[in-house]
Amino acid sequence: MPNLTLTAQDEITIRTAAWGTVSLMSAAGIAGSAHKVGTDASLALASATGAVGHVVASAKGAKLKGKSTAELADHVFPALTESVRILGQDPEELENFRTLIGIVIDAANRAHRGGPSPVMAEMARKINEALDA
Repeated sequence: MPNLTLTAQDEITIRTAAWGTVSLMSAAGIAGSAHKVGTDASLALASATGAVGHVVASAKGAKLKGKSTAELADHVFPALTESVRILGQDPEELENFRTLIGIVIDAANRAHRGGPSPVMAEMARKINEALDA
C-alpha cells in the first residue's frame, strides 16, 4: 500500500460501498434466492486482495442500515462514488476496487437461476453508474 493513505473514515466509506453492493444485489435478487445471491456475492468480496482486500475483509463500521432498498441505496451509491475518489490516489488500487465490484455483481448475477433478473440488471446498472459518477 505504498501510494495509499486511508483514514478510518475512508475505510468505512469503502466498506459501505463494497458490502453495500452485496446488500443491494441481494435485495434486487429477492424474486429468486436473495440468500444465495448474498452468499455468492459475499464470497466474491471475501476473495479481494491488495489494500482494498484488507479494508473489505470486515464490514465493521459500514453504513448498511435502511428500512428499504432505497434507504440503503442512499448510503451505498454515494459511498461508491466517494470510494473511487479516495482510491484515485493509487490507480492500481482503484482498478482493484472497480474489478472487485464487477466480480461481486457477476457472482450475484450467476447465483440467480437463469441469469440476472431485470431488477438485478437494473441494480447493477445503477451501481456501475455510481462508480462512474
